[in-house]
Amino acid sequence: MTKAEEIVEEAGEMTFWEHLEILRWSIFHIVCIMAVVTVGTFIAMPYIFDDFILAPTSSNFFVYQFINKIGMGVLHFDDGFKVDIININVASQFMTHISTSLQLAAVITFPAIVYELWKYIRPALFDNEIRHLRWAFLGGTIMFFIGCAIGYLLVFPFTFRFLTEYELSSSIENQINLQSYIDNFTMMILVMGIVFEMPLLAWLLSQLGILRKSFLRDYRRHAIVVLMVTAAIITPSGDPFTLMLVFIPLYLLYELSILVVKEDGRREEDDDEDDE
Repeated sequence: MTKAEEIVEEAGEMTFWEHLEILRWSIFHIVCIMAVVTVGTFIAMPYIFDDFILAPTSSNFFVYQFINKIGMGVLHFDDGFKVDIININVASQFMTHISTSLQLAAVITFPAIVYELWKYIRPALFDNEIRHLRWAFLGGTIMFFIGCAIGYLLVFPFTFRFLTEYELSSSIENQINLQSYIDNFTMMILVMGIVFEMPLLAWLLSQLGILRKSFLRDYRRHAIVVLMVTAAIITPSGDPFTLMLVFIPLYLLYELSILVVKEDGRREEDDDEDDE
């Protein structure tokens, strides 16, 4: 039993300082887990950097190869695609090694961070709330990793290829800086991971009485337009195939959000009166 759990068990109603003690131990556990995983990712980074992080810079990336097989002539990637990442700062490679290790460790330890937060808020919840929130945290964690995977497999590769192959003038040669590549790589993957938390956010807002199912249903057409624009911004390549690859998951997330939010009690009462 951890120190935080002993405090919860010994105290029926905890004081402010006891809450702070539990929070302190939760933060301590998160920092320790992050430190251990960061050391591991730092050691492994030279081995996974070329095969994982820099994989989208070459036509050998398995996603490009797979799209070429199923594209049926509609979508085909040039087999000679190759982007050389350059470095123009003395300490950039070392700092990128550290920052990328931290960011990868944060993604890997996301379930542990969620679990520590869960342990902190659990004593203040009722049994029925614990049951619902347990599944919410589990679902949110799974959705986060699914979003990160889609960001890595679809959103970033398509966007990266379009931007690196785009030419304002043939006299301009694209030379991609290491820091620019890493910033876009991590940003797009983490953004997709956060976007996939949409159903969880909708569920929490419905539990607070802020969001209802009827609202999402009534504004479905408006949401489709917003999601289409969002997909077009994320993937500026312009072809319909790439656009739909991003739009369809976003739209399915919206429909999933409709399923998980509460029904509008007033709308249900009106429907019952109409039936009578």
